Order: sequence, then C-alpha cells, then structure tokens
Amino acid sequence: MDLGIKGKWALVCGASKGLGLGCAQALAAEGVNLLIVARGTEALEASATNLRATYAANTGAEVLFCAQDITTVAGREAVFAMRRDFDIVVTNAGGPPPGDFRDWDREAWIKAVDANMLTPIELIKATVDGMAARGFGRIVNITSSSVKSPIDILGLSNGARSGLTGFVAGVARSSLAAKGVTINNLLPGKFDTDRIATTVKAAAAKSGKSVEEVRASQQAQIPMGRYGTPAEFGQVCAFLCSQQAAYMTGQNVLLDGGAFTGTF
Repeated sequence: MDLGIKGKWALVCGASKGLGLGCAQALAAEGVNLLIVARGTEALEASATNLRATYAANTGAEVLFCAQDITTVAGREAVFAMRRDFDIVVTNAGGPPPGDFRDWDREAWIKAVDANMLTPIELIKATVDGMAARGFGRIVNITSSSVKSPIDILGLSNGARSGLTGFVAGVARSSLAAKGVTINNLLPGKFDTDRIATTVKAAAAKSGKSVEEVRASQQAQIPMGRYGTPAEFGQVCAFLCSQQAAYMTGQNVLLDGGAFTGTF
C-alpha cells in the first residue's frame, strides 16, 4: 500500500536502535526523508548508513543524523539548527529506570517528567504550527502500554507518560485537527529491545528468578506467545503517519500482542 508520504520530512527520535529505528526503517521504506536523532554517535551513524544503503536507492529517501540528547535544550537547538520544518515527528526518549517508588527523590521524578512528558511537548510546540500552515502534519509519540495498564516497577514511567497522554488528548482536538495535523500515541507492550532486557533483569532480581525464566513467563502471558519486533512496531507508526490515517487523532494505539485485558 502506498501511504502517500513519499518526499515528506520526518524527525525520528531515539532512532539508533529498537523501536525508534523500526519507525525510521518503515518511514524510509515509504520514501520519507529522515533526520534521525539519538545520543550515541557511533550507533546513530551506523544506523544512518544502513538506512541509506537499504532504502535510498529504491525510494530516494534522504537520511541525515544528529547525535544529541533530545531531552535537553541544547540538543533540541542542534536538531532544529539542521532543519526546522518537519511534516512528521516521532517523539521517543528512553524510559526512566525501574524500581521502588520509595527510593525515588524529587530529582528522579523531575528527570522522568522532563524526558517523557515535557520533551515531547516541546517538540510538538516547535513543529505543529508549521505543519498546520502547510496543511499536513503527523506527530506520533512513543509512550508505553503502562498508560493503560500500569506496571508496578515502572512508576516513574507510569506517571510521566500518563501526563503526556492527558496533554495530547486536549491538543490533538484543538484547531490543529481541522488543519490536517494529527497527534497520536503509540503504546508498545513487550517488544524484544534493550528496554525489555533492562526491565526483565529488574524483575528477575526482584523475584529471585533467572532472566530466562522471567522472559519465558512474560511471553507465556502474551496471547501471541512472544515479544513484538521493532519492524512490526515501525509499520504501525508509518500507518499513523500516512494519508490514510488522516481522520485519526488523539488516539492511544496499543501494540501488546493482546496482553491488555481492560475495557478502555
């Protein structure tokens, strides 16, 4: 299916690996030009090189990269110095560490909120008016399934990402919607990434089980019997950025293999 976004420009955060890279790959496959951002220069440059080699010849997609911490003012300034007008923005920042809420001080909470709530808001604020003026815009925030089904050891993430969800619920339904700008949240469940390795290790330490036992137990609880893949996640992200998704905004799209059993 042609998603109708060839030649658009996308800013994809956290795109050196994992879910962010999955999104970048899916967009590049559609001929979307990319500015990918992550903190690690070596991994990011390698990802940019691979994206060019895999997709540029077939789709003509241009791939730029900027090794910066998008959660900082300086990092965002560096990104927007390279390019300011984006048709698509995929926000994504590493989740805060797992743990017991009794151990988190004010600094830990501020850091979590800054990275997982305020940074996406700053990126939205910096780009939506330009999108509206051009009559097309897609913002996809990578959040977490914990927004719908909180995870006990991820209290920092539960709180910060829920705050972003509330913000998006309002702004997505503002005057921006009538100007062709959609804002949606993409909620990953358990995907086979470095992040799952971190949370599995924490769960193993808490339960006294081995990492292998925890992985097997988690996958057994997912109706599909496995973790998701970054490629699967990226394809859904690309759809949310498409012309076909023009009537879809303010939504929380859950990708969890059927694990969530709630009613909302």
